[in-house]
Amino acid sequence: MNQFNKLNNILGWTIFSIASFVYLSTIEQTVSFWDCGEYIATAYKLEVGHPPGAPIFQLFGRIFSLFATQATSEVAIAINIMSALCSSFTILFLFWTITAFGRKIFLTNEEQNEVFFSRVIAVLGAGAVGALAYTFSDSFWFSAVEGEVYAMSSFFTAITFWCILKWEREADSPQSTRWLILIAYLIGLSIGVHLLSLLTIPAMGMI
Repeated sequence: MNQFNKLNNILGWTIFSIASFVYLSTIEQTVSFWDCGEYIATAYKLEVGHPPGAPIFQLFGRIFSLFATQATSEVAIAINIMSALCSSFTILFLFWTITAFGRKIFLTNEEQNEVFFSRVIAVLGAGAVGALAYTFSDSFWFSAVEGEVYAMSSFFTAITFWCILKWEREADSPQSTRWLILIAYLIGLSIGVHLLSLLTIPAMGMI
């Protein structure tokens, strides 16, 4: 199983690199013509956006905007880069979520034989196909290259659900409560971006 974990990490970060390259190569060079202009302006000036607000997004957007040397031409690009990186991390945790499900279903026998190795390849392949399919999906790609809240919201949803699966693996151990605390913390932070992450609560109940 150590070999699986190593391959899982290597392939996951490889897919993260692919997603990052794609999104950073195709980011908007300016403001998209809808809420993006408002979010970029309120993040740069730390002002109040439309209800219910997105304070966490604006705080992180302000941090990224500090790397812009020219406010008129580079602030939008800096905040768009933030969305691209959030989307890349979403793909990373999606890959690990798929492989976690595959490991739970198919890799119950840890004997080092050809059948087990072929199942490892199948699980990793399923994770790669699923993650890359979502990488190049129309809606997600659009949100990944512009300064909107959906990229960061997807990141919080993905990492929260991945933490739920980590908690499920350690649920019987005395230290499993740490994952529940982290899950609650991430959900609390995500409310400052978008309410989408609340959908992970019913999923956690089912798991």
